[in-house]
Amino acid sequence: MSATITASAQPALARHARRGGDRSRRRRRVLLWIATHALAIALALMFLAPVVFIALTALMTDEQALTSDLWPQTWNWDNFTEVFEKSRLVRWAGNTLMYAALGTLFTVVSSVPVAYALARFRFRGRRAAFLVVITAMMLPPQVVAVPIYLVWARLGLTDSLWPLILPLLLGDAFSIFLLRQFLVTIPRDYTDAAKVDGCSDFRTLIRVVLPMARPAIAAVALFQFFYCWNDYYGPLLYAGVEQENLTLSLGLATFKAFHSVQWNLTMAATLLVTAPVIIVFFLAQKVFIEGVTLTGVKG
Repeated sequence: MSATITASAQPALARHARRGGDRSRRRRRVLLWIATHALAIALALMFLAPVVFIALTALMTDEQALTSDLWPQTWNWDNFTEVFEKSRLVRWAGNTLMYAALGTLFTVVSSVPVAYALARFRFRGRRAAFLVVITAMMLPPQVVAVPIYLVWARLGLTDSLWPLILPLLLGDAFSIFLLRQFLVTIPRDYTDAAKVDGCSDFRTLIRVVLPMARPAIAAVALFQFFYCWNDYYGPLLYAGVEQENLTLSLGLATFKAFHSVQWNLTMAATLLVTAPVIIVFFLAQKVFIEGVTLTGVKG
């Protein structure tokens, strides 16, 4: 009888031993992964800590937000509704979206032909033109702020966002530089074959170069979109004091000034302003990284 019980228990003991061995191996793999990525995990926690602090403070009451508590005693989701009631957040978001969308579109449309010319055409003064682009990248906008402001004031376009949007029709130095560095990596065999088939320079750019330069164009578009969305200096200079003309960055500063002791509302507004940018980045993260690394054409 004892021998029969022992024989019948052996498969269960074996399964238990295998299960224990699997758990041990899984634990070792997890510990090995943590040890390998310890630095990345530490950096991720450093960057996530402020975001978590903002989110937790945004859900506190007015009184608790002024204390040293880190965890909300009650979850006040009404703080986000109160932000919309006490500010023109929707209007500010519309202004910011118009500025970011038109600015990104104008930058891409105007920068691609210039970058293509600098990367593919051979003409006298090409190096000098490229040097001008690099010099424009190094020129602080504050240096030319006064004369440019006077020009827009004489045109009657101040107290609006158009002085920030219209100049992007003439291109952006950083975008031209980034696109040019990508386009020089595309083999000339593709463009030469297109010209042999009878394609003009414009058609070669549209039908051959642009599909191959999608990663760089996406990176430039995201850079410009993020810049316009977070721009504070430009709207501060041109938008004026009317609430109807403010962008999210400038409106958030105004909201903080009016609710300086209500840190829960300030943090809720901050979270609402930064959330769209974070979502856009994570949705386009793959193509963004591919464009920044300038992988070029393989094969």
